[in-house]
Order: sequence, then structure tokens, then C-alpha cells
Amino acid sequence: MCGRYANARRDADLVNAFDIQQVVGEELPPSWNIAPTQDVRAVLERAPRNEPDTPPVRQLRTVRWGLVPSWSKDPGSGARLINARSESVTEKPSFRRAASLRRCILAADGYYEWQKMPDGGKQPYFLHADGPLAFAGLYEFWKDPRLPDDHPDKWLWTATIMTTRAADSLGHIHDRTPVVLPPDMVDDWLNPRTQELEDVRALIDAIPEPVLVPRPVGKAVGNVTNDGPELIEPVEV
Repeated sequence: MCGRYANARRDADLVNAFDIQQVVGEELPPSWNIAPTQDVRAVLERAPRNEPDTPPVRQLRTVRWGLVPSWSKDPGSGARLINARSESVTEKPSFRRAASLRRCILAADGYYEWQKMPDGGKQPYFLHADGPLAFAGLYEFWKDPRLPDDHPDKWLWTATIMTTRAADSLGHIHDRTPVVLPPDMVDDWLNPRTQELEDVRALIDAIPEPVLVPRPVGKAVGNVTNDGPELIEPVEV
């Protein structure tokens, strides 16, 4: 699973990296220790509201990490749905509709995994590439029945990161890894016109294994209250 990641890039960097047309909401501060249920910036494409026939617009907007299906009775379920197994997203009720209609990208500089050590301890690693990573994600809306329709918090936007089996080069650290989109698949993944689950399944199956570099880092990242660029500095193991 992916339970912590880093994104220190500013909105302007993401706009340039992902050809974003519209920025929605306030910019979030950089973080080197993003944890579940925190707000994150997501890239997605949507037609303007109440104009379904208008060409979709690529947006950068804030969502909460941890997907809450529209049919959930309360938003607490999001804490359990921070990841979605790519092998079953087109089948599972919690993810199937989002896989069809609401795909997104969560940008990252890298993510953390913990390797089990012979002494019983765990060594954290920061896995990264030369540039920003585009995690394949799904997003959803949840309507709060307790709030009036005109309340600014009436609709909760949430997202999950898809995961897959780790390649042999990374499997010794953890058996799962986020699904990372190569640049030439970003447009296809975000295209809201692709809605047939068979087509989505074919798209997921075509995503290649990521080429990532694991870096051992200090154990301070295990405490969610710690944040800063020092968390991704290499350490000796």
C-alpha cells in the first residue's frame, strides 16, 4: 500500500507539468510527509457544471486523501480507502463508478515504504524518480445530509491512490506500489469520455511498471507530525 508520500511542488509547477487549464481553491503548503485524511492537490478533467456537452477542462483542485463513496452513511470510511487495488477497481462497489467516471492524478515527488528487517524493525525508504510522479487515482463526491444545500462544505471531494504488485526491483521493500502513469498516458487516464469499464480495464492493464529509485531515509518520517525536506535525506543502513 501507499500510506505516506511527499509533494513539495507548487501549483505553478503542477500547472506546467500537467498542462492544467484551471486552478481551483487555495494553494496547499509543500509537505514531505503527507498522510491519510489530509488535503492534497489532484489533477482531473470535468466539463463545466451543468454543461455536460462542453469540452472537459483540466483542473487542479483540493481533495481529501481517503475515498468516500457517494453512498456512504458518513465520511469516516475514507480513512480505510486510501488505496485501491488496481486489479479489482472495475469490480469493487466502492471504486467501480469512480473508475468509470472520475479518474484523477495525485502528483508526488516520491513515496515511502517500510521494509521489514531481520531484527524485527522496519527501515523506511523514499522511492522516487528524476521528475514528478503521477499516481493514478480515483475521486468521488460525498453529499453531507446534515448541511443545507448552499453550505460551502455540502460536498466533500475525496480521492484514493491505486496500487499494484511491486516489480522485482522494489518487491523486496514492499509487495505493493502505487500505479505510476508515464507522461504519454496521462491524457488517456484523465479523459472523462472513456467510461466503459472494459476500456478502463484495458487502460489499467497497459500501464507499465514504474522505474523508481529506493533511498533509505531516517525513521522520523514514521511520525506524522514531522515534516520537512530532511525527511527524504539518505541515511546509512
